[in-house]
Amino acid sequence: MKKLLVFTLLIGLAYVGMAQEAKPASGPVLTFKEKTFNFGDIYQGDKVTHVFSFENTGTEPLILSNVLVQCGCTATKWPKEPIEPGKTGEIEVQFNSAGKFGMNNKAVTAVSNATNAQERVTFTVNVLPKKDSK
Repeated sequence: MKKLLVFTLLIGLAYVGMAQEAKPASGPVLTFKEKTFNFGDIYQGDKVTHVFSFENTGTEPLILSNVLVQCGCTATKWPKEPIEPGKTGEIEVQFNSAGKFGMNNKAVTAVSNATNAQERVTFTVNVLPKKDSK
């Protein structure tokens, strides 16, 4: 009888634990499809662009309030309107290699009303010397 009671109690606790894990996060959640990107080799003076796609995997509208970059060599475009739950958006990142050389690692931080209020993506690029204009 005691074994049956203990077994029933354990099954009940396991069920409660699984039910809690299955709940979606309350509020907006910013989820990037990819967190890193490698542009590879480019030449000094080149401008390259990449789009980081994301989804609002939460339960309320997601609002990006800012997208922070590390230096003036990086520019961004992002949606100003709310992203509804289940919908997607994009942050366009442009890197200008003028005055840069060698391996560059840069971070872009999305600031929002999400439960993960600051979410970061990164990119790398190897800047080679300018091509000869012969």
